[in-house]
Amino acid sequence: MKFIVSSTYLLKQLQVLGGVINNSNTLPILDNFLFDLKQKELTVSASDLETTMSSVLEVDSDNEGTIAVPAKLLLDILKTFPEQPLTFVVEDNNTVEISSNHGKYALAYADGAEFPKSVDLSNPSSTTVLGDILATAINKTIFAAGNDDLRPVMSGVFFQFSPESLTFVATDAHKLVKYQRTDVTASKVAEFIMPKKPLNLLKGILGGSETEVLIEYNESNAKFTFDNTVLICRLIDGKYPNYEAVIPKENPNKLSITRGQFLSSVRRVSIFSNKTTHQIRLKIAGAELNISAEDVDYSNKAEERLTCSYQGDDMQIGFNSRFLVEMLNNLTSDDVQLEMSLPNRAGILTPIDGLDEGENVTMLVMPVMLNS
Repeated sequence: MKFIVSSTYLLKQLQVLGGVINNSNTLPILDNFLFDLKQKELTVSASDLETTMSSVLEVDSDNEGTIAVPAKLLLDILKTFPEQPLTFVVEDNNTVEISSNHGKYALAYADGAEFPKSVDLSNPSSTTVLGDILATAINKTIFAAGNDDLRPVMSGVFFQFSPESLTFVATDAHKLVKYQRTDVTASKVAEFIMPKKPLNLLKGILGGSETEVLIEYNESNAKFTFDNTVLICRLIDGKYPNYEAVIPKENPNKLSITRGQFLSSVRRVSIFSNKTTHQIRLKIAGAELNISAEDVDYSNKAEERLTCSYQGDDMQIGFNSRFLVEMLNNLTSDDVQLEMSLPNRAGILTPIDGLDEGENVTMLVMPVMLNS
């Protein structure tokens, strides 16, 4: 088995696939890339059993064969080469020899047959989304997903497809983000929960890309196909909590404010908040927003006044500043609106401008009890 490939082209593809490989694997074979050569096409795969990703590369060859090559070693050597053709030759002594312009390098390889086979999806449903839209949806939601192993359903992003819209939801029970596109639809209703790792991989590859992504899914797996790449992952099993039930519908108190100003103010004031609760207090009256924090244990306190536009009754409400900062950071609009009903009900943060046609973002943040 022999093939010739450009060093930078190979490195670029392998770095993307390398994101799938865990630092410590239960099966030693998973520390390898699977090379499957069929004439001019080399399919390279990486897997951690939950997620498998493969790319098809164009190479110069007329052989066939499969081998498993040590991933870390191969990536380390490829990073050092300037752009040049590399010749891979599989020798009889169980090594693969790489020849460059200046030298030869031999790596031991494993039998490709040991590599776990990727799952075939039986009668999947499917929908097609633009790569950039999918990357944006992941970006806008993934930060709000939880890390609690006891509640695995909350550790992923909930995909909800229907003929009207595509909706993506993430929550960790303290904050919730719902991202919806009415300009993209699916042929039929479907719901599944995607784990974080494959989503982070997709987000990295698809950001800003105009590629069409085919998403296929059944009860247990989802498959994303775009350009020359296929990613298959196991879905999180379980029923997602009814998120619509926690979004308060009647919110008579509406505060509109410049996002950047609000964000810097919350950041500054939160430095003086209690280090365990991160609690800040918003006091709104007329066109004035008063943001304050106090750490009683150390006698630290801070207070800032901002002008805002506000409709509703005067009120005081407490929030965890870290959640507020994360959400404001994740929005790209110039102005935001915070809707509230009571100091013990969730606040709803939405962008006022900067959205595409058919794009909706709703962020929900739970309040913290104020000690008066």
